[in-house]
This record gives sequence, C-alpha cells and structure tokens, in this order.
Amino acid sequence: MSTYPKVAGPDAVSDPTLAALLAQLDARHHGTICSTLVYGSCLRSGDIYDGLLDLYLICDSYRAAYRRPLLAAANWLLPPNVFYAEQKPVDDGNEGKTLRSKVTVISLRDFQRGCSPAWFESYIWGRFAQPTRILYARDQSVRGQIETALTQAAHTLLQKALPALPAQGSLLTLWEQSLSLSYATELRTERGGRAQELASTSLDFYGALTRHHASDLGFSFSLHTQDEELHYRSQIGTIRRRLATLAWALRRGQGKLLSIVRLIKALFTFEGGLDYIAWKLERHSGEEIPIPDAVRRAPLIHLWGFFWGLYRRGVFK
Repeated sequence: MSTYPKVAGPDAVSDPTLAALLAQLDARHHGTICSTLVYGSCLRSGDIYDGLLDLYLICDSYRAAYRRPLLAAANWLLPPNVFYAEQKPVDDGNEGKTLRSKVTVISLRDFQRGCSPAWFESYIWGRFAQPTRILYARDQSVRGQIETALTQAAHTLLQKALPALPAQGSLLTLWEQSLSLSYATELRTERGGRAQELASTSLDFYGALTRHHASDLGFSFSLHTQDEELHYRSQIGTIRRRLATLAWALRRGQGKLLSIVRLIKALFTFEGGLDYIAWKLERHSGEEIPIPDAVRRAPLIHLWGFFWGLYRRGVFK
C-alpha cells in the first residue's frame, strides 16, 4: 500500500479535453511516456484552465522520446526540457476554453535521482515535496516507482532543510521555511508569501509526510501537539548545522545560474519562449515586461543584459 498521501485534482476520464492533451503529448513523444504528473498553482486552485497547467512527463529514455538528437542531448545534459502545448476544447464543457500547459520532460531515472539526495541541487526534490497528482501511470509498477520517488522528495527536503532551521517550531513553520529555502535557489518571479501559502493550504498533506519520515531522518526528530497544533523538535549537532547553512548558500548560487541556463535552453524548445518568459514575469510581478527588439533579434547576445536589468528592478530574485 502506498505511503504517499492522496492528492485530489483533475481526471482525464472525466475531462475529455485533458484526455486529448495527454494523448497528444504521448504521440509527440512516440509512446515513451510512462507517467504524467501535475502540480503547481492550477492544481492548488482546482481550475486547470486558468493559466498554464504544469505537467511533468516521465519518459522511458531521452533517445526514444525525441526524433531530434539535439533535444535528447539537451535533456540529458541539463534535465529537464520544457515545452508548450495546448488543446482546443473537444466538447462544450469548461465554457469552450483552450487548455494550455507548460510541459516538462524528464526520464524516470533522472526523476528518481532528482528526488533523492543524489542531486545536490534542489530543483526536483524541492519542487516535488509539494502536493503532486499522478494523472497517468502506464501500470502499477510505474505508479509505485513514482509514488516512492515523490515520498522520497519530501524526505530529502526535510533532511536537507531541518539542519538549517530552528531546533523547534510548528509544522507550518517547518514547511514554510523548508520550501522557502528551496524557492531561494531559483530565480523566482513570485512575491513573498508563496511558501507560506503553499504550506498553509496543504498542511494535512505535509503532516502525513512528516509523520512518515520522522523516525528516519538521520538525526533526532520528534513531533508533538501543542495548543492543538502539530509542532516539531530536533536535535542536530553544530557542525552539521554549519555544513547545512553552507550547502544552502552553494545551492542558491548554483540554482540561480542553472535557472538562467534553463531559461536560455527554453528559448529553443518553448514556442514563443520570450513571450512566455515575459508573460510569466508579468503574471507574478504585476509589472509590464516589454521585450526589446534587440533581444528578439539576437537573444543569446542581449538576453543577459535584459535579465540583469529585470533583476536590479526586483522583478525576480
């Protein structure tokens, strides 16, 4: 029986437009998709037609998933690859809205490694410590492997974050600060409070995972009820705490650099990549982000200065 908490969300059986999108994506990647995951703001809001639906496609191998060797190589060298996909409505449901999605491709092997401590970067295990719904799994074996990896992602985040956090506090504070550490390793366009929102709206989910992992984190960790709320207490040595603080500082530098490289890569995989970047920045920052003509003509030359200007303005951190 799976130890991963049940996550409510969309279902391709009851939504023919979503089913058509998943079929389109499976055909695009030549039948190599063994599982499809959904997470993020659309899952939390319950409306997958509002904004871009965040989908993760787990493939058997990069070589089999692409006909273009360069795409396979890019996915292997710096996973994952990001694409755009949309599906026109196939019935009169959802007010005839088009379903738009940001599609991320990663192999099962890389996904499993990315959810584990084998990856120093928190890009995968920090992301998938949050609620994730399995939209599709090829069979029960694949579903079991995905659920194990998702459960491991939460374990990895707790194990890496707790030594950098106060020795005691509430469950809400634990997950808010843990997610904040992971968020800080990427170039984020969201304003402050996103980690708190995510932790507070999914506290039962995080409580279940914390209880499951409490006894095998590699250091003393316990949970107790205080003022009708779940609290934690940890006992972690000074050296381990100092090393954890250093590790998160290194992740912040590494993560922001890799975020830029992934954005550059997305320009060549994401149709309308520059406009997508501008849309995403505008959506979260509330500021209009016009793309200069020079950036459109030669993005590899002028994008760096454009990003630096946005960073100095505080559009992302």
